[in-house]
Amino acid sequence: MDLVGRTALVTGGAHRLGGALARALAAAGADVVINYRRSAAAADTLVRELKATGRRALAVPADVADPAAVRALVAAALAEYGRLDVLVNSASRFDRIPFAEITPEQWDRALAVNLKAPFLLAQAAAPALRATRGCIINLLDLSAFQPWAGFVPHAVSKAGLLHLTRCLARVLAPDVRVNAIAPGHVLPPPGFDIQDNGDTLDRRVLDRAGSPADVIGALTYLVDAPFVTGEVLVVDGGRLLL
Repeated sequence: MDLVGRTALVTGGAHRLGGALARALAAAGADVVINYRRSAAAADTLVRELKATGRRALAVPADVADPAAVRALVAAALAEYGRLDVLVNSASRFDRIPFAEITPEQWDRALAVNLKAPFLLAQAAAPALRATRGCIINLLDLSAFQPWAGFVPHAVSKAGLLHLTRCLARVLAPDVRVNAIAPGHVLPPPGFDIQDNGDTLDRRVLDRAGSPADVIGALTYLVDAPFVTGEVLVVDGGRLLL
């Protein structure tokens, strides 16, 4: 993955998996725009880290569920670097809520961040991505394929993002490729109990645990795959086979 002279925007890119993907894009030579909502300290630390390696990096706060904030985010990236080549939609909510306790506000927020936001980003970034024949990578998880009883709004939003990926691949072709990555158990949230309804989320058919490096490998492939669009790479050690 050689991204020297190119620009990447990573939503939710201040820490955890988003941060790992931002580091990988910078290591490949890209100038990186790191979007965050509340993680200002982590975003600033990552920007300093990337600049220390010789890369250019910019942290931009924005609520990606807000259309005006999304437009401002894309405008800030273009004002700083003049182009956009890779958009990674990594920002996500992951809330465990018993079905009977789900409120309309919780439902709306999950779909706003996990589904509406990638649509808004794609729409706002499309002209710039068309100009560079760039690509979009959406981050799913296995709830896009499986009904997770404790995470109904989240699972519905990720299933919608899977279909949005395919719709965008058609709408933005041939200039912009749109694909998705669906990681398995590679980096659970802090304090998250991997037991869900008595089923271990770390089940897999391969004999090693997953890590962010596996997702980075999928990102590298998709950024460098000019004949692949509308696809989802499942990076789960074979969990979906069980």
